[in-house]
Amino acid sequence: MEFYCESCETAMCLDCTEGEHREHMTVPLRDVVEQHKAALKTQLDAIRSRLPQLTAAIELVTEISRQLTERKNEAVVEITGTFEELERALHQRKSALITDLENICSTKQKVLQAQLSSLLQGKEHIQSSCSFTEQALSHGSATEVLLVQKQMSERVAALARHDFPERPHQNAHLDCQVETEGLRRSIQNLGVLLTTAAVGHTSVATGEGLRHAATGQHHSITVTTKDKDGELVRTGNAVLKAEILSADGSRVAETEITDNKNGTYEVGYTLRSEGEYSFALSLYGQPIRGSPFRLRAVKPSDVPQSPDDVKRRVKSPSGTGGHIRQKAVRRPSSMYSTTKKKENPIEDELIYRVGSRGREKGEFTNLQGISASTNGRVVVADSNNQCIQVFSNDGQFKMRFGVRGRSPGQLQRPTGVTVDMNGDIVVADYDNRWVSIFSSDGKFKNKIGAGRLMGPKGVAVDRNGHIIAVDNKACCVFIFQSNGKLVTKFGARGTSDRQFAGPHFVAVNNKNEIVVTDFHNHSVKVYSADGEFLFKFGSHGEGNGQFNAPTGVAVDSNGNIIVADWGNMQTLTFMFLSFRCLTAPAPSCPISTRQQTRCTGHRQLWHG
Repeated sequence: MEFYCESCETAMCLDCTEGEHREHMTVPLRDVVEQHKAALKTQLDAIRSRLPQLTAAIELVTEISRQLTERKNEAVVEITGTFEELERALHQRKSALITDLENICSTKQKVLQAQLSSLLQGKEHIQSSCSFTEQALSHGSATEVLLVQKQMSERVAALARHDFPERPHQNAHLDCQVETEGLRRSIQNLGVLLTTAAVGHTSVATGEGLRHAATGQHHSITVTTKDKDGELVRTGNAVLKAEILSADGSRVAETEITDNKNGTYEVGYTLRSEGEYSFALSLYGQPIRGSPFRLRAVKPSDVPQSPDDVKRRVKSPSGTGGHIRQKAVRRPSSMYSTTKKKENPIEDELIYRVGSRGREKGEFTNLQGISASTNGRVVVADSNNQCIQVFSNDGQFKMRFGVRGRSPGQLQRPTGVTVDMNGDIVVADYDNRWVSIFSSDGKFKNKIGAGRLMGPKGVAVDRNGHIIAVDNKACCVFIFQSNGKLVTKFGARGTSDRQFAGPHFVAVNNKNEIVVTDFHNHSVKVYSADGEFLFKFGSHGEGNGQFNAPTGVAVDSNGNIIVADWGNMQTLTFMFLSFRCLTAPAPSCPISTRQQTRCTGHRQLWHG
């Protein structure tokens, strides 16, 4: 073994260099040994550096396992003690019932025995008088009869008049009634074992109060617990701890934790002083994802004007003090009559077509939103027909529901539609100014956002089960829990990164990031799950990657973003790139500066 084949990465003898490796690049083994030793050493150093992390992880998991066993043993002792106490209580109750039974029976018997004695005595007196009188009449002489006649007559008359206690002075009613059915049910449900599968590194916190606060005002955030696979935990009772600490580690505010009993928790607090704080959230002693958070508190007077107070905004965004809105213009039909083929590497291939114009089942007059469910159904919102229609994934009509009106459960102008994790159909109703939730068979369940939303257009459900509604009129995005509680909201009217000009629809990618189409700003913007701006793309125009009023948006399983470009009458697909944080772009990078964006977390340059 004196030679080395670089193609096969193996050592060999001289004969092999002239045999099966004769066309490969071979070098003397001694020339590459040191090189490979160095490479192996580098790999060895890299893997050895992980040993402290693994050791710490082993110690942590071992400690959790020990605590679990310890708590199991404590629970066994508690269960045993509780049931032994219940057994003693049952025996005590048994003895008490028997004692009471004996006492009641004895009291009744005394009354009955006294009556019985009186009756027996009366019977004996009557029998004695009868026997004496009969004997005197049968065997006595005339003189003897006359001598006892008066005495016997008085005695017999007295016995005849005597009031003997012939009616019972007591009864024999003495039953024992023990209601055991309710007790059995109670025993069957006696004791509850509290546990969850929630872990810190997958659980998330959302809400504006996570990073920004105004002094003297109450703020709250929502913690959504998840298991190790990132699936939602739908039960409560998790051990959640929240602390707000100053730079020196001292606690600056009390936190209140409310268990919603559905896997989510509300954490409330009020800060009294301005400054930078650390907001630490831990689940079973382990930090949740992103914790600790940097929390900044300012005076209420220093808080930027609320983006949601749309009533105080001028009605025309192009008026004084507003931004300049570019009107979406449809391209003239003559532009489509040209024989020049549009530059597009993907050939269109229609799979199937569903529906026609009309108001009957399977017909539409103004399609707005569309969504696909996990069970192979396609759900369509028909705005002018005020209904939702459902089709199979091969285009077969399944059902239709919706009644025109402004009462809960009715539809006035349905626009966005999506299907949540439970199969419920979530509908954004633009004119009713709320979001309606229906069961999978079209039965109304609930409405959310009433009194907050001014014109909801698009709707989506994120991986935390939160309902995301895009308010077209208010130019902001609302995030609700499924029960209607507001988690957070972000956005305002304008042209900056955190502002919108008539946002339309929304989608959520596999990173739980929120993708919003900004209609009049001719762009698509991407935000984190709690509303932090990440990046945007698109500009006004007709070229590749440009928009003229984008509307519908979806994200595929690979994270690619599909956008319906209303003004350009086309659908565009964008590859969703991963970004890394660099202090400067690579010198040979082909991406222009215009396509780069700033990392809001590190204040460094993101480079794709």
